[in-house]
Amino acid sequence: MNEPTAPREAPKPNGTPFESVALLLQGGGALGAYQAGVYEALIEHGIRPTWIAGISIGAINAAIIAGNDKPDCIARLRGFWELVSEDGGWSDWIGKLRLLDGDGPRGWMNQLAAGQIMSGGVPGFFGPRFVPPFLSPPGSLAATSWYDTGALKGTLERFVDFDRINAGETRFSVGAVNVRTGNFAYFDNATDTIRPEHIMASGALPPAFPAVEIDGEFYWDGGMVSNTPLDWILSSRSDLDTLVLQVDLWSARGDLPRDLAEVAIRMKEVQFSSRTRSATDAFRKSQKLRAVFNDLLKKLPPDLAQSEEAKVLAEAADPSVFNIVQLIYRSPTYEGQSKDYEFSRRTMEEHWAAGHRDACRTLDHPEVLTLPSAAHGVEIYDFTSKD
Repeated sequence: MNEPTAPREAPKPNGTPFESVALLLQGGGALGAYQAGVYEALIEHGIRPTWIAGISIGAINAAIIAGNDKPDCIARLRGFWELVSEDGGWSDWIGKLRLLDGDGPRGWMNQLAAGQIMSGGVPGFFGPRFVPPFLSPPGSLAATSWYDTGALKGTLERFVDFDRINAGETRFSVGAVNVRTGNFAYFDNATDTIRPEHIMASGALPPAFPAVEIDGEFYWDGGMVSNTPLDWILSSRSDLDTLVLQVDLWSARGDLPRDLAEVAIRMKEVQFSSRTRSATDAFRKSQKLRAVFNDLLKKLPPDLAQSEEAKVLAEAADPSVFNIVQLIYRSPTYEGQSKDYEFSRRTMEEHWAAGHRDACRTLDHPEVLTLPSAAHGVEIYDFTSKD
């Protein structure tokens, strides 16, 4: 599989001491309201991301943020999440009345709400096909997916100004997987003209959703290969001091399952978690190597320092420093394996509030917005973990 490299990024004002602020939004369906809460807290603290990258539901949130005036972003995010969690059915009615609380009743209500989504779809997002896939003509999109996502295109056009995204005021990237080659692809407004299809492709998780065609190729959900754009952001040799805000919807760490239901939950968490720790550990090691070479370069004789080999290494010796801040959603015990497609209004509001709370708690730590003192330094923070 190829490993593309992101184009260089330019410094932009962002409300922090860093030259660039990258907001990374993981995939996770209904859990994505957590990311909206995080973004709301960032804006309240005067932090304006200059590069927003997403996978799946993170791509949708990223498009709404990058595709609107900053004063309108929260209202547009709220509008989208209220649309897809539109009140419907008696599970929402019971939820609003708070008639059933506690882990057991809440778990039962969440499963009921998820069942309603499976049978009826999500407004403005996806709906069940009237003809099941096994009765549809082979080779058609209907034969390869349970749901039709055609409504999502209109929703994106309603909530996102694609001209604004393509104007490049905010750097924007989304990831998807080429169905034919299996290669991961990033669509980036530094090199591509972004359309609704790029966002839809990033969230086309099979077999629920059909592949999306872009310029003659078909793409599936980027989370099948990597559920975070972290590697894409770090691959940009921009020489910019960067604050990376990694917003994860699945926790890589969890308890040992006790039954098959918990096995199903843990399988999803392992499959879709970002492996951020391994990625950041590898990046920290590479930054250390760059620092060592930078020191060595100063000691080389002039003729050796001007050699082609030294020039190649000098190009790779990015002098920038990084803070990588993780915000990871921690599921309540009552949220089961359907938590990524449980779009009830009550749960959406809880996810949003959790993201806002976690981001505010994280930003209360001054070190998050403090530049690392060492050259090529990398500091990693996670104030949402229990361990």
